[in-house]
Amino acid sequence: MDTIDDRRAIIQPLNKFWYQNKVAALGMLRLDLLHPVISGNKWYKLRLNMKHAAEGGFKTIVTFGGGFSNHLVATAYAAKMFGIRSVGIVRGRYDTLTETLVQCKAAGMDLIFVTKEEYQRKEDNNWIMSMAAHFDELFIIPEGGANEWGRAGAGLINRFVKDDYSHIVVSVGTGTTLIGLRNKLNTEQHLMGFVPMKQGAYLKPYIADHLQGGCDTNWQLIDDWHFGGFGKWNKELVDFMNEFYNTNHIPLDIVYTSKMMYGLQRMMEDNMFSSCDKVLCIHTGGLQGNGAVKGELVY
Repeated sequence: MDTIDDRRAIIQPLNKFWYQNKVAALGMLRLDLLHPVISGNKWYKLRLNMKHAAEGGFKTIVTFGGGFSNHLVATAYAAKMFGIRSVGIVRGRYDTLTETLVQCKAAGMDLIFVTKEEYQRKEDNNWIMSMAAHFDELFIIPEGGANEWGRAGAGLINRFVKDDYSHIVVSVGTGTTLIGLRNKLNTEQHLMGFVPMKQGAYLKPYIADHLQGGCDTNWQLIDDWHFGGFGKWNKELVDFMNEFYNTNHIPLDIVYTSKMMYGLQRMMEDNMFSSCDKVLCIHTGGLQGNGAVKGELVY
């Protein structure tokens, strides 16, 4: 059962002033418009997982994330839509719940808090079962939706991407969306993954292992613009987000898309693209993550 209308997503051309005609065309696929919470790639990574869980008669979804996880809150809302109970195993202890965790609870998600050391066992099914033993008929969705249903669902984003785009640009967290796209897109299209954490290139072997035959080509990971690490930012990045919004009327999120677009602009300024290239950037949503800088943004 699909409950979010794909037609809400549009491809919005960016203001030519912003990219100074460094490329022939630059647009953004506005997946953030799909839903106020289950937006962007989160919906695509969850939709087939939820369908599988519902059809399989599972009663409880168990998944993972930190206190600011877009995936956690999206899963909470999606599970509620599908009539399935949800449990979030949260990395770290919180005396005061973050805005994200408050939203998770509001959507009916039960939260289990574990230490960072315990969280490292998130791929140990026996440990997971022991943590959520008092819930019925568990279906486990890995962090970020990183399983076969998540990758297949992310591949559905390709329906928006025409073959005349030379470059596709996307943010990377677990690598799930990039894998799904690379497995479905025309391999002549160059796929650029911007990773918002230090030394994000560590994901390369994992991504390569999950690419289908003939698809391990024409893609790259870029981790130069992490602003200090995952979830880190500074005034320069916030100022960039405001400037981007004033020029293009598109809100970015502080964790993923802001760093992606900042890095893309720097690469264009360094003439790393051809003037005949056509570039499509994918907005992966997650705007609820802007709570920490809400007072500093113009939107």
